Amino acid sequence: MQNDAITALNASWVAPVVPRQQLWADFSVVMHQDRIIDLISTKDLAEKYPHADCVDLSGHLLIPGLVNLHTHAAMSLMRGRADDLPLQDWLQKNIWPLENQVMSAEFVKDGTLLACAEMLRGGVTCFNDMYFFPESAAKAAIEVHMRASLGILAIESHSAYGMDALDYLNKGLATRDALRDESLISFCLAPHAPYSVSNQTLERIALYAAELDLPVHIHLHEAIDEIEQSLQQYQVRPLKRLQHLGLVDPHLVAVHAVHLNTEEIELLSEHGAHVAHCPTSNLKLANGLCDVGALLKAGVNVGLGSDGSASNNRLDILAEMRLGALLAKFKQNDAGVINVHQALEMATLNGAKALGLDQKIGSLEIGKKADIVAVNLNTLELSPCYHPLSHLTYSAGRENVNHVWVDGVQVLQHGQLLHIDQDALIKSTQHWFEIIKRDSAC
Repeated sequence: MQNDAITALNASWVAPVVPRQQLWADFSVVMHQDRIIDLISTKDLAEKYPHADCVDLSGHLLIPGLVNLHTHAAMSLMRGRADDLPLQDWLQKNIWPLENQVMSAEFVKDGTLLACAEMLRGGVTCFNDMYFFPESAAKAAIEVHMRASLGILAIESHSAYGMDALDYLNKGLATRDALRDESLISFCLAPHAPYSVSNQTLERIALYAAELDLPVHIHLHEAIDEIEQSLQQYQVRPLKRLQHLGLVDPHLVAVHAVHLNTEEIELLSEHGAHVAHCPTSNLKLANGLCDVGALLKAGVNVGLGSDGSASNNRLDILAEMRLGALLAKFKQNDAGVINVHQALEMATLNGAKALGLDQKIGSLEIGKKADIVAVNLNTLELSPCYHPLSHLTYSAGRENVNHVWVDGVQVLQHGQLLHIDQDALIKSTQHWFEIIKRDSAC
């Protein structure tokens, strides 16, 4: 795109997210460089922007880029390796041993590239990652022109990436310093979980979060075993322990949050904390159902995450929208607890807000970054279309995502990735498949 070029995306419908509960018919989103500069009725476009480069998106719904609030992107190379197991068996007997055998900067780079390709094809323009070698994940995201919030990992066990939690933190902070000028890259502090991180490390993270104004992205209240272990070791439930250590505040992004009592929901709300809801992963690992309806009623900001491919098998936020909305209705016995506008908010603006990125992304507003997704609703399976957001939430799938722009740059066109060599990516995936099959004891 030339510096002076203006592009207008002329769509049948636009769901801006802000203002809330809005759906505009026959509307255009106007972009200049990396920004949205106008939202205007298409009938008025030619008069105001006579030289705009127009993209005809008849039959399409424009939405903000989807935000995957929790994933482990490189684990796409482990998809299907340890299915149908409870969390601790899955993690301690299968995933961690496998990671010890194959972990490297190259593994993370290739796995993250594979994940980025999958997510972009499904309309995800930003992902929040927690994994080893974040510098390699950054290289992958930058290469394909995708937005990423990368975890500065902390865990007490050693790996090919680091010796201990302090080593992980120091390396992650150095990576943040090295990439501070990359517009697509941001960072979170990412202590793995209360059961794998010490009080000393968590106190250090609380200080860093306050000093650097960074989100704290942590698995929390995911399973009953985690809570029982905390009660035995610390005599308090995990969330209360985090509160004692100074970590329950607006920086906190609590991942899963399946097992919360009323007091804990109120605590999250009172302190402005966020929840990353991962419905498919919670079901697949048989951890339970997060009470999203109760969280939303209490005013807690809830976004959607896929978790990693090893515990979900898909990095598909449209699928999480549908499942999350349906499970909330079941859990609350209330068909209206989440409507289709709220489901889209959870998949876009709420995730951006949890990452501190809501001034840049998450809604289609003048001045925001042009992270935009066009979903084709003009298909046999989606006809007739009475309500586009109903179709988006309950009927459409990632196969209906037709075009994607990130930071004003088109990365998906007619379903085809524009910045990824798919043949080379499949070749690298096969390379890691052979290594894992040959060397893994899992």
